Amino acid sequence: MKYHQIDRQLFIKNRAKFMGQMKPKSVAVFNSNDIYPVSADSTLPFAQHRDIFYLSGVDQEESILLLFPDAPYEHQREILFLKETNDHIAVWEGEKLTKDRAFEVSGIKTVYWLQEFEKVLFELMTHSETIYINTNEHYRATVETETREARFVKWWKEKYPAHAVAKSNPILQRIRSVKESEELDLIQQACNITEKGFRRILSFVKPNVMEYEIEAEFIHEFISNRSKGFAYTPIIGSGNNANVLHYIENNQQCKAGDLILLDVGAEYANYSSDMTRTIPVSGKFSDRQKDVYNAVLNVKNEATKMLVPGTMWKQYHAEVGKIMTSELLGLGLIDKADVQNENPDWPAYKKYFMHGTSHHMGLDTHDYGILTDPMQANMVFTVEPGIYIPAEGFGIRLEDDVVIQETGAPFNLMRNIPIEVEEIESLMNS
Repeated sequence: MKYHQIDRQLFIKNRAKFMGQMKPKSVAVFNSNDIYPVSADSTLPFAQHRDIFYLSGVDQEESILLLFPDAPYEHQREILFLKETNDHIAVWEGEKLTKDRAFEVSGIKTVYWLQEFEKVLFELMTHSETIYINTNEHYRATVETETREARFVKWWKEKYPAHAVAKSNPILQRIRSVKESEELDLIQQACNITEKGFRRILSFVKPNVMEYEIEAEFIHEFISNRSKGFAYTPIIGSGNNANVLHYIENNQQCKAGDLILLDVGAEYANYSSDMTRTIPVSGKFSDRQKDVYNAVLNVKNEATKMLVPGTMWKQYHAEVGKIMTSELLGLGLIDKADVQNENPDWPAYKKYFMHGTSHHMGLDTHDYGILTDPMQANMVFTVEPGIYIPAEGFGIRLEDDVVIQETGAPFNLMRNIPIEVEEIESLMNS
């Protein structure tokens, strides 16, 4: 891996939190992701399943983590199963984790090779009553490919039909949403790399540059700073492309006078960052562009203040809608009659700001978190309002990542990334 090794104490703490919420006499199993085929002998780059990484730090395919806090013997309470490495694998694929190295990474003392999994599991199941299966229950999840976890669940149900079933996901949704200090440091590192990329492109963008050329500048800077690359598919939307919320073609020329919406974030050690900035192709905003930009910035700043412990996600978005309504009235995009006659299920402001303002962020860009629970200290949220005006040929979104504090305003992990109109213009013209 490109990133520096993470202190294993993080994973030891994470496992303790999870096991502290397991039912008596229960086993939990977590699988790595598959390496997904493309065609012939081609594959996609491996991306580790975030749950096994969160609990072990193991960033390798064909790995299994088993947790059994009530096991008869201490050495059976945390077990890793790994693909056995050998000289042939070392030559063709690169060295895999040895048992000693796995302990250094994870803090787990008991490590077996993968071929021993079924035998060890059988022994432990005779002492257990419940098994935790790891299903994907994220509110945005759409899973069309059978995963390694799904195949395990099928196999397990057939092999051990008499055991009770519990779900690991509700526990993970809550514990993963509240970050440890080590995790905040890793997310900050991802944000710092994103900052380097953004500062790089501010001096690079000129009229007639291609959107994909800007994307290339970002990826160069990210990989140069120990990132694997983008935390998610980047959006480089110039002109009216910015009004397509998930525009990812990035294949158009950026024209003088237009704006470019950049929704880009680096990953670091599997942790995400998520930034949006909107900049002028020619290095200077028009008066109208500046007015809309500052309206979006004001909504972002006011929304950020509301991200404090106890805030409810649904009510927060309703309050942000009121602030956005005021800004749109000031810009002349809606009028009082629009507000008075609005549909409560789709308020007037939604014509120009149709998405949510914030989501959890961490190991996943849209990270785990239960939206009906109140916000807590050390949760990380994005703040990303936007105004999209196809009739005027531009859209503006601004986004930072912030950490909720015990008291006071949240801490902005992107506080050093330029966002004010004057600073952006100055850097683009220096």
